[in-house]
Amino acid sequence: MDDLFGQGQDRDDDDADSATPDSRTGGQTPSQRSPLAVRMRPRTLDEVVGQQHLLGQGSPLRQLAAGTNAAGPAGPSSLILWGPPGTGKTTLAHVIARGPGRKFVELSAITAGVKDVRRVMDEALTARDLYKTTTVLFLDEIHRFNKAQQDALLPGVENRWVVLVAATTENPSFSVVSPLLSRSLLLTLRPLTDADIEGLLLRAVTDVRGLNGKVELSEEARAHLVRLSGGDARRALTALEAAAGVAFGDADDADTAADSVISVELRHTERALDVAAVRYDRAGDQHYDVASAFIKSIRGSDVDAALHYLARMLEAGEDPRFVARRIVISAAEDVGMADPTALQTAVAAAQAVQLIGMPEGRIILAEAVVHLATAPKSNAAYMGINKAIADVRAGLGNGIPAHLRDAHYPGSKQLGHGQGYKYAHDAPHSVATQQYPPDDLVGRNYYEPTANGSERDIAVRLERLRKIIRGE
Repeated sequence: MDDLFGQGQDRDDDDADSATPDSRTGGQTPSQRSPLAVRMRPRTLDEVVGQQHLLGQGSPLRQLAAGTNAAGPAGPSSLILWGPPGTGKTTLAHVIARGPGRKFVELSAITAGVKDVRRVMDEALTARDLYKTTTVLFLDEIHRFNKAQQDALLPGVENRWVVLVAATTENPSFSVVSPLLSRSLLLTLRPLTDADIEGLLLRAVTDVRGLNGKVELSEEARAHLVRLSGGDARRALTALEAAAGVAFGDADDADTAADSVISVELRHTERALDVAAVRYDRAGDQHYDVASAFIKSIRGSDVDAALHYLARMLEAGEDPRFVARRIVISAAEDVGMADPTALQTAVAAAQAVQLIGMPEGRIILAEAVVHLATAPKSNAAYMGINKAIADVRAGLGNGIPAHLRDAHYPGSKQLGHGQGYKYAHDAPHSVATQQYPPDDLVGRNYYEPTANGSERDIAVRLERLRKIIRGE
């Protein structure tokens, strides 16, 4: 594949492999250099995309990156970064390590043990005492460390042998021991927005460390990459690099001039990632059209079509909370009392998606969709409340029967409130014969159960209840 990256970009020392001339630019072949996501890693906090809530002037992050400590001499100088993948946890550790008199050491909680932690602490103490150098220890996935392994970090953190930057995708309140939490600043990173990802892609296209202006990114290709990134900067840059490689391959096949700017089109992103672009605009017609087809498929009991539209929305990056809300509404409107458990399933799914998030949330949403689509249907409760509202808006329902009115305040009995009220639990089967609706609505039926599902039994019971209540 031709060189995509240009000349003169900064490289990590461990990436300075031997150069191989390239026919298009005379540079090194891409396979001998760092991935695009590594080359585009910010060198200062000002280059960091997103997380502006943590990067204000005078913030603890800025002071720590500058070599000062916002908490004072006795305060914590270590960080725990909590956030989704690709939001900049490793990047922030590298930026902090670029501060004056610092060196960077990285451990992974997947492979490192107590012995590795103690070795780093010993080396950090030596570096501090002999060379006046502060060690920045980046510990990825700290939630995978057990209590003993986390306890091994405490002396180095407490005595300032290291500046610990620990990253986790799980809530530190449950996965990090309390002594370590109390000695560290806990910072929560937010998922990158579409605008953040789009800006990052455009910078990577033009930056000398990135694609160096040798490609241009079409609007459709950019939108596809943004959608597939899911708020993950690393994923977006990796996808861009792959798509650019496909575009350069096509250019070579077409014998394009070596100095031509290559256009990365939607077809390149689809081929590179083996994912078709979903025609879906979250702010336009597709958003409403697909959501409408989704609900109508559930209402029509076509579980396969409903799952298709669910997948289409999720793959297009639709907010799963929006999907969950539509499912809850459908459970009440379309399934209703034909299967009262459908609403329970829908509400539980909405709560679970909030708790679990994506991509696992798709399983929960699918279970709710299958339940609703295959359940017996009734809109009787929905139609009932609509008819009741129509009567209220028409001015019907004048007053409240005196025996149902509040009789607890002084003077209420003189007004006749509560007189003649029959306590339902004193009647046979706890159903008393008396008037409940206003005079002008006596005998009006709003709820008309269907013969579907649970409403078959409800219809029989309701007929008996109305006869007793109305004295028929």
